[in-house]
Amino acid sequence: MTETVIDRVRKVMDAASLSQAAFAERVGLSPDKLSKSLSGVRRFSSLDLARIAEAADTTVDYLLSGREPVRPRSAARPAGSVAEGARWAEIEALACRFQNAYDVLDLLGRPRPIPQLPGLRPELERYVDQGERLAADLTEHLAQRGAGSPAGMDLPALFRLLGDHCGIDVALVEFPAQAALSGATWQSDGFRIVLLATTQEWTRARFTLAHEVGHLLARDAQDLRADRAPQPGKQKDYTEVRANVFAAHFLLPEADVRAAWERTVTDPHAPTDAELGELVVTFKVSPSALAARLHRLGLLDTARRDRFRGFTTEICHVLAGRLDDHYRHRAESAVARPPLVPMELLHAAYEAGETTLRPLAAYLDRTVDDLRAILEPAPSPRPLPEDEKGDPVFQP
Repeated sequence: MTETVIDRVRKVMDAASLSQAAFAERVGLSPDKLSKSLSGVRRFSSLDLARIAEAADTTVDYLLSGREPVRPRSAARPAGSVAEGARWAEIEALACRFQNAYDVLDLLGRPRPIPQLPGLRPELERYVDQGERLAADLTEHLAQRGAGSPAGMDLPALFRLLGDHCGIDVALVEFPAQAALSGATWQSDGFRIVLLATTQEWTRARFTLAHEVGHLLARDAQDLRADRAPQPGKQKDYTEVRANVFAAHFLLPEADVRAAWERTVTDPHAPTDAELGELVVTFKVSPSALAARLHRLGLLDTARRDRFRGFTTEICHVLAGRLDDHYRHRAESAVARPPLVPMELLHAAYEAGETTLRPLAAYLDRTVDDLRAILEPAPSPRPLPEDEKGDPVFQP
């Protein structure tokens, strides 16, 4: 016999080991409404199913179709100790928290827009060529949509660019201690998401973000993929090489770099430290990444490349007289924040009366009461009538 929505609701109720009345209370339904829905007299609403899915730790898709919930499987899960396994479980739970929001939005008829993006070109066999071509194709995709160049964008602007024009949501998260991860990526037919580790090394965060986008375009992240800090020139995994090449070309397009070089450098054969520092400020990359790119473009000789690699991002901002920018960028990458578009869509659904605060609270990892206190503050005290007002009284 074909299993129905009612059968699956009964199944998750049994798994919860609660009486029908207690389960009704947990999901915010009256016992009478739940009883009528289970007997087929009343249909479960989308809000009912969202509440039941949340209470039963499953998805609305499972209740409607019987398909088991999509759960991430880490493409970089290491074999090791129990402690390592626990850390990976935390990472996967973090990814699930965001993935559940996409399920709710899909049910509510507010799916996250997922535009088609460029992919690998089958005629290119070398991974280096693939990474360079992906960067050029994505830059062209953005230009066709009227978006600006990613070169020199700060992190918040990059988040908006990728979210608005690529359907890629970006979260800054606190990965488990000792996980030593800089980023993670996951995509399906319904979402694309990049998780970045909070850090004060903001240039690394930008490069990691571009690196993870490279994995997305190459379809390397069908399962949850987690990466340690990208190490251009030192990695043997060719998919990592491709993602690094993509990041370098995406953040430092040749045309933009050459134009900035001509504007900034007085003597192309002997650029000063201050001029190179100004280029770091312009493109918002590390001195090491800039030196490597300039060397590959034939603009910086080996000796100057090796010397400039020893500089820090902070020193470059001092040389350029822009230290305040450095501290602002560092603050932007150091605080956890969820992707904004799903949060806005969940809030809009709540404001429209389509759902409760529970999906938004779960997405933000807050309690419903905490969120209600923020969104529904207590009314201001009613002013006293004129005849009850008087002079202030001092009471020692």
